[in-house]
Amino acid sequence: MPKIKYIEHNGKEHEVDVPAGWSVMEGAVKNLIPGIDADCGGACACATCHVYVDPAWTDKMPPKQDMEETMLDFAQELEPTSRLSCQIKVTPELEGLVVRMPKSQH
Repeated sequence: MPKIKYIEHNGKEHEVDVPAGWSVMEGAVKNLIPGIDADCGGACACATCHVYVDPAWTDKMPPKQDMEETMLDFAQELEPTSRLSCQIKVTPELEGLVVRMPKSQH
C-alpha cells in the first residue's frame, strides 16, 4: 500500500497508507486529514480538494483532464503544481508522494 505524505498549510505532516485505486483525496478524507474538504465527494465538481503536488512528483502525475482544468479555475492560490486530489489515482508508483494543502482550505 503506497504511503502518501499530506502537509497542512501550517507544516504539520500526515503520512498514511493509501490503497491503490483510491484517489489522493479519498486517502485524506478517510484518514481525517484536515485541509481537504472534498465537498463534491470526488466528482470533480468543486475545488475543495485542491493540493500542491511536490515538484519532484509533477512529471509522474497523470495529465490534467479538461474538467480538472475547469474546476481549478475556482481554486484560490493556484500554483504551477496545483491539482485536484480527487483526480489523482493512487498507484504503487506513487509510493512516497508528497502533497501540500493551500492556506485557503484550512
